[in-house]
Amino acid sequence: MRSSLLLPTLALSALAAEPVPPGMVLIPAGEFTMGSGADYAFPNERPEHRVQISAFLMDTHPVTNADFAKFVEATGYKTVAERPVDWEEMKKQVPPGTPKPPDEALQPGSLVFRPTSGPVPLNNMAAWWEWTTGADWRHPEGPGSNLEGRENHPVVHVAWEDAQAYAKWAGKRLPTEAEWEYAARGGLEGKRYAWGDEERQDGRWHANRWTGRFPYENTGADGHDRTSPVGSFPANGYGLHDMGGNVWNWCSDIYHAANHAEQSGKGRVCCDPQGPQDPTEERIVPGDPSPPDVPGTLRRVIKGGSFLCSPDYCESYRPSARRGTPPDTGSSHVGFRCAKAPAMDSRP
Repeated sequence: MRSSLLLPTLALSALAAEPVPPGMVLIPAGEFTMGSGADYAFPNERPEHRVQISAFLMDTHPVTNADFAKFVEATGYKTVAERPVDWEEMKKQVPPGTPKPPDEALQPGSLVFRPTSGPVPLNNMAAWWEWTTGADWRHPEGPGSNLEGRENHPVVHVAWEDAQAYAKWAGKRLPTEAEWEYAARGGLEGKRYAWGDEERQDGRWHANRWTGRFPYENTGADGHDRTSPVGSFPANGYGLHDMGGNVWNWCSDIYHAANHAEQSGKGRVCCDPQGPQDPTEERIVPGDPSPPDVPGTLRRVIKGGSFLCSPDYCESYRPSARRGTPPDTGSSHVGFRCAKAPAMDSRP
C-alpha cells in the first residue's frame, strides 16, 4: 500500500527532473476557472466553469519570423497566403449566391489592417481590413514591405493550416484553448489580465495593444504601433511572454460561441477539454464578437488579442477573451505558439 501511494509523487519528481526543451517552459498540472462572468466579458466567455489541466510544455513566446524562416528553408513550405485563392472552398464561407470575384481578386494575398481616416462604426470590420494581393508572412503590409528589422517579431499572415504544419515539423502541436488560457493566467485565479486586475502596474505597460482611438489614431504610448519583438513586455507567472496583445494565437479547438455553456452544463470539472468535435452543431450566441457569415462553417479558436485591441473596442488581451476565425484566413495580427506533452506523457 505504502509503495503504491508513493508512485504519483515519484512520477511528479521524474517529470520535474526532465530537461525542458530550449524556448519552452513546463506548465504544471492544475485546476482553474475558465471563462469570465464579469461585466466586461463578452457573452462567448460565459459562464465560468472549472477545468483541470495536465502538465504540458509551452513556447515562451509566439513563433517569430526567424523561426518560421527556418521551417520554410528546411521544407519549402508555401503558406495559404502564398497560394491562389480556392473559390470552391471560399464559397462555403460566404452567403449563398455570392458571385465569384474576378480572377485578379483570387490571386495570393491576405488581410492587412489599414487605419481609417477618422471615426467609423465599430461593428463593420471591413472599414479597416483590406484584402491585399501579395501580402504574406514575408511581406506583412503587402508588396514593398519586408522583414528587415522584424526577424524577432511574431510571424503573421499564417492560417491555421500553416501553424499546424510548422508545429508538426517542430515536433510539437498547437495548444488547446483550455491549455492556452490556463497558461496565460500564469497561476493567477480570476484576474482580468495575465498580470493582475490593473492594466498598468508601477506605470509599466504589460501588453502591446492599441493606445488611442481605434481604428484611426494609435498614439504608440506602449512603444509600438504594430507588432513588437517577442519578449518586449514582462512575462507572466509561468515565464510566458505576449500572452496578451501583440498577435492573436491559433489554438487547436473548433470554435463554438456557446462552448463554455456546453462544458459547464455537464455539472463536473472538465478534464483536459479538446473543444467541440462538430462545427455544424454551433449555436448562435447574441453578442458573439465573431459571428459566422454562414452558420455552421468551420472556425478555429484564437486567443490573446493583438496590437489592434483596445479597451474602447474589444480588450481581447484578457486571458478569457476568445474569437472564432476561419482556418484558411490569415491576417496581419494573427500568429501562433506551440505546445508539447512532457516526455513521460503519452499524449502528442
